[in-house]
Amino acid sequence: MAQNDRWRVALAFAILFVLYQGAEGIGGRLLGSFTAQACLMVATVAAAWPLGRWLGFRGYDAYALEWRRSAGVLLVGGLALALLLKYVAVCIGMVFNVYAALAPESPRVAAVSFLSSIPWALVATFVPSVAEDILTRGFLYRASRIRWLPWVFVLVSATFYVVNHVYRLSAGPAEWTMLFCFGLAYATAVVRTGSLWLAVGLHWGWNLANILIGDILPYQVVSTVWSPFLSAAAHLVMLGVLFAVPAPLERDDLNADPAV
Repeated sequence: MAQNDRWRVALAFAILFVLYQGAEGIGGRLLGSFTAQACLMVATVAAAWPLGRWLGFRGYDAYALEWRRSAGVLLVGGLALALLLKYVAVCIGMVFNVYAALAPESPRVAAVSFLSSIPWALVATFVPSVAEDILTRGFLYRASRIRWLPWVFVLVSATFYVVNHVYRLSAGPAEWTMLFCFGLAYATAVVRTGSLWLAVGLHWGWNLANILIGDILPYQVVSTVWSPFLSAAAHLVMLGVLFAVPAPLERDDLNADPAV
């Protein structure tokens, strides 16, 4: 890679990183404004397109987000798998007193709450998920033009995923372990498919489930010690499922060249 290209990659990455971290650091913590936080998160996703063009790709292709015939299947399949695993994890947590069930609302009220939550939850969880996936996986996978060995990419991406949660690092080793397992599953999804869409579906589905399952199966965390490990275990199961599913034929190489 030419020296000029390296500077472009570094600058593009820095812009996306600052925008993403600014959403919580400036919008959430400094200003305490959901609107500012949302605008900066949307700006991260929006800025990724011209930056991808600047790096020589077709916009979001720089992050393995090109829309192929399999993209919808990967997105919906990942979404469904993550929703299922989160629900199962909550059920298991209740059995082992990691979570405690709360008194359910009446079926009518619960149904109205669930249905009214869906439109907002879909958007509120999709934008941050895809923004972080672009930064911690898609950019490293393709825009960086690094010739990764698959397992090296997975480990580097998972480690950076932990570090990217700047404001949660003070939670300690249990939180780090959970985030690392999340990162392993999501990065493996990229390697297995050559696309970011499955990782987006998995990440989005898990975040979406955190909102919607509370309407279906209200619960509270009883053990803050074991709750992160239960979520980590769910993602290790997710990782196993990814290895059980054959990789699609149209999988890209880790060092795909930009389209012209």
